Amino acid sequence: MQIKIKDTHINYIQYGKGKDIILLHGWGQNIEMMRPLGNLLSSDYRITILDFPGFGESEEPKTPWTIENYSDLLEELIKILNIKKPVVIGHSFGGRVAIKYCANHSIEKLVLFGSPCIRLQKTQPLNVRILKKLKTFPFMNQLGEYMKKYIGSRDYKAASPIMRRTLVNAVNEDLSDDATKIEEPTLLIWGNQDTEAPLEQAEMLESMMIDAALIVLPGTHYAYLENLGQVLNIIYSFLGGK
Repeated sequence: MQIKIKDTHINYIQYGKGKDIILLHGWGQNIEMMRPLGNLLSSDYRITILDFPGFGESEEPKTPWTIENYSDLLEELIKILNIKKPVVIGHSFGGRVAIKYCANHSIEKLVLFGSPCIRLQKTQPLNVRILKKLKTFPFMNQLGEYMKKYIGSRDYKAASPIMRRTLVNAVNEDLSDDATKIEEPTLLIWGNQDTEAPLEQAEMLESMMIDAALIVLPGTHYAYLENLGQVLNIIYSFLGGK
């Protein structure tokens, strides 16, 4: 289904019956990455999954967005679909958006899969430092932009110019303050081999949130899919069972 929000065409699906669950996918992904979990939950819950602007079949934003822009879009979608106090489940980038949204809106419960939201200070890789140095020299800015295509992250290189700037906005925002405002019960499900969102981030997040619990599973950044049956049982237990 298609809907227009913030002058942007948004693709979403909604199915199942019962209390509302909203599933939010990660960066570079789409509805299909959350559908396996949604399908298993749809016998007891009404499932809503959207393609974030710039991904799947949704239109790319016309200017670079921030996490707050995505949160505002989610707010509008929830209002239009008349969803009341949903359970929000987010993976990675979707978890960032979930944290921003849930810090400012009433929800039932929150589940986060491998969602990096704390900006840790660390030494930048040599290639990034070289790129920044090059851009300080006259006439080198264009070369710097050219080199970004070759030494940036995989997600950065795959993105359009607008989405590259959106990605920079997202990864540079520390959502620690937002996380501390969330009062509803929160479940953190993390892979013990997650290199995209290291386990230390989950431990820090658990310690700063009002009502959070961490479950560590064997797996990578996609541990929620790698342990789908177990994750389903965990979520049902967290939500109060069938």
